[in-house]
Amino acid sequence: MSDIGYIQQDNEARFGDYIALLKPRVMSLVVFTAFVGLVVAPNPVHPFVGFVAILFIALGGGASGALNMWYDADIDRIMRRTRNRPIPAGRVSEREALGFGLALSGISCVMLALATNIFAGLFLAFTIFFYVVVYTMWLKRATPQNIVIGGAAGAFPPMIGWAVATGGISIESVAMFLLVFLWTPPHFWSLALFMKADYDEAKVPMLTSTHGRRVTRKNILAYALILAPLAVGIGFTSIGGPLYFATAIVMNALFIKGAIEIHGRSEVQAEADKYAVEKRFFYFSLIYLFAHFLALLAEAGLSYLGLGVW
Repeated sequence: MSDIGYIQQDNEARFGDYIALLKPRVMSLVVFTAFVGLVVAPNPVHPFVGFVAILFIALGGGASGALNMWYDADIDRIMRRTRNRPIPAGRVSEREALGFGLALSGISCVMLALATNIFAGLFLAFTIFFYVVVYTMWLKRATPQNIVIGGAAGAFPPMIGWAVATGGISIESVAMFLLVFLWTPPHFWSLALFMKADYDEAKVPMLTSTHGRRVTRKNILAYALILAPLAVGIGFTSIGGPLYFATAIVMNALFIKGAIEIHGRSEVQAEADKYAVEKRFFYFSLIYLFAHFLALLAEAGLSYLGLGVW
């Protein structure tokens, strides 16, 4: 009897389970890129307003994560990578996750609009809609281009940050969007290369499942080659500079080198070393994106101090 009571207590939702619903690792990327978009914008924002804006953008990103987990609970129970999430593990019900996600969505969008401007609030609402409805409910289970088109949702945050400061869109904010947008497919496809069995079992049509690993490797290289000139070219915009340019040259050279290594590998080689090269590329891709946005942030700091060169 005591054992049963212990199990029931262990399955009760804790504060940490609701934090997990927000996908904090994904949220950290949302927060960072949105913050950079806000800081590099030409219009200064009061620090308190900026803090509040980032807080509500973070809540909006978390709301997207909770709604994604609510809808994907069935496949999360199947995939080894996700089966211990709060809903499939039985610690949070699907109904609770839905209510939690919808409440945070409404609060974040309305409060961002009130704290900054209506355009930014509407942009956040559109981003949540795109991630939950367009990507999660439609594209993810319908097409191997799911992560290509759906990746736009993860690329919107720097544009939202820019919109908080300016109330609109510009070439620079679109360039930051494209940087994340073109980075997303090779990042996730490298994950899919060594997690193929999970996607196969859950019947999620990732490129590795529908077209095979060979085609996926070719697409990773193709996207790396397309991404590089865009990433380097941002150095010549108003938000770029020599520090960013140097960072982009180094990081894209390494990114292309990694993509070439992945492209040249056979499945025999990959299985022999347990996809070590693919895993290394996946984790490096996180550093790649962080380095670009950190360099943009540094350029903004140098300009603020009157030390900008370009």
